[in-house]
Amino acid sequence: MSAKIIDGKETARKLRETIKTQVENLKAKGFTPGLAVVLVGNDPASQVYVGHKEKACKEVGFHSEVYRLPETTSQEELLKLIDNLNNDKNIHGILVQLPLPGHLNEKEVINKISPVKDVDGFHPLSAGALFVGEKSLVPCTPKGCIHLIKETGFDLQGKKAVVVGRSNIVGKPVAILLLNENATVTICHSRTKNLKAELLEADVVVAAVGKPNFITGDMIKPGAVVIDVGINRLDNGKLVGDVEFETAKEKAGWITPVPGGVGPMTIAMLLQNTLEAAQS
Repeated sequence: MSAKIIDGKETARKLRETIKTQVENLKAKGFTPGLAVVLVGNDPASQVYVGHKEKACKEVGFHSEVYRLPETTSQEELLKLIDNLNNDKNIHGILVQLPLPGHLNEKEVINKISPVKDVDGFHPLSAGALFVGEKSLVPCTPKGCIHLIKETGFDLQGKKAVVVGRSNIVGKPVAILLLNENATVTICHSRTKNLKAELLEADVVVAAVGKPNFITGDMIKPGAVVIDVGINRLDNGKLVGDVEFETAKEKAGWITPVPGGVGPMTIAMLLQNTLEAAQS
């Protein structure tokens, strides 16, 4: 029996509709949430992502500013722009599109963004607040993963969740969010011994390892919820996840496709974070 597909596109659409209504209510009171996106250089994938974010902001009625800076932008110039946005009362969220050109210091740039406007949730203070259970802006992709799991009606409490990947952007924060839902969480990575044995015990799998088709159907516990964060382009141009979809869907109870699963939720959660920042 094939798994039920978790439709990230439809879930994100419903979330955007809710946000749009909330923004209309705020606008009626004379207040408009604002998001600034900063893109440095000409990375094709980054340009596509920024375009999607710009379109989504307009769709829900945000005030949107996009700064497209040349590849030659200096660290000083970028930090000055962020400083100006930190002090701009019309901007409630700031997102600097990563990766940055090699001559720029990403860590310093992220740390420059005010934590109250850090809609990516990457600032050390945001990460620390998440870790100790205080209110903060949560990284968009992990937040989207939890939303998709809840969308299935699956109760995480007491269940075993395995996160494959330990990045600061997805692996670590999604593990904390799963803990906050009272799941029992194991983080696996490149040094984990007998990954298959770990996965076969998992009621929930979050794959965020960045390797195409890395997790196969024989590694999935029957009925498990599988959230595939990976997005990898093969030599033939096809996009695939970290999970081998065709074999995994025959074992899982629920599974996200690639594309059309976690990806659309990341932008929806960016909008939600901006709204939260504007209302705080």
